[in-house]
Amino acid sequence: MFHRLVTAVAAVALLSAPVFAREITHAMGTTDVPDNPQRIVVLTNEGTEALLAIGIKPVGAVKSFLGDPWYDHIAGEMTDVTVVGEESAVNLEVLLALEPDLILGNKMRHEKIYEQLSAIAPTVVSERLRGDWKINMALYTDAAGKGEEGKAALAKYDARIAALHEALGASLDEKISIARFMSGQTRIMFKDSFSGLALSELGFQRPASQDKDEFAEEITKERIPEFEGDRLFYFTYETGNGEGDSQAKDWLADPLWNNLAVVKAGKAFPVSDAIWNTAGGYIAANLMLDDIEKIYGLASTR
Repeated sequence: MFHRLVTAVAAVALLSAPVFAREITHAMGTTDVPDNPQRIVVLTNEGTEALLAIGIKPVGAVKSFLGDPWYDHIAGEMTDVTVVGEESAVNLEVLLALEPDLILGNKMRHEKIYEQLSAIAPTVVSERLRGDWKINMALYTDAAGKGEEGKAALAKYDARIAALHEALGASLDEKISIARFMSGQTRIMFKDSFSGLALSELGFQRPASQDKDEFAEEITKERIPEFEGDRLFYFTYETGNGEGDSQAKDWLADPLWNNLAVVKAGKAFPVSDAIWNTAGGYIAANLMLDDIEKIYGLASTR
């Protein structure tokens, strides 16, 4: 049934295809895209934020990892946007029914369904997630015909990073530790992560055990001392079943956690998982900088 629907929609698309198209090179090859796409479907959380940042509301998007169905910080901008499944479980039939003229995805998530996506509409795919949100935003906004707007937004963010770097001054000598609590597991977050990238760009140091160009590592309680640092930021991925919060509660009550010098000094701070990790895009990145300004008592660089 799905393949018949694809064939039918493809036939219609051929009849109504734009006269002018641009060629975009991406992780899965080269694709001709419309000059001014009007019905974009985006299949990553960070891609949704990239579009919203330049004033584009997609017709469809994958559900936010946290929220019903969207993160609180973007919900107001996502009215009437159709949910097309989740990042790792795209609902192709719902997507097809939206008759998109451009699909934006990610190779880590969508390589296996790329051919099906491309049969529905021109599909542009970024290479990685994790710390690559700025690279991906440049690609997504270019594919959407708003490359200059994307560059301007990223330049504004980079200028904010530079201003905050200057304002932080000697605080940048601090070694920043990052912990994440999830259902049944706890992770040390390294530099190739959303929050890790921001801290590196600001110029913060990391404890030796976390000073790695990698994503994250799951650890057991015996390794809690590796969270030692001058400041510790921790966040909890809680989907509503209580398991993330339970993991956090258990670890935060552990004697090894409470024996950390950074905890005893009152410099361990709970922050939002959506903002510091899961959303992974332009809007969340700016909200993370807001948090850092508040924690360090600095004026806003917005």
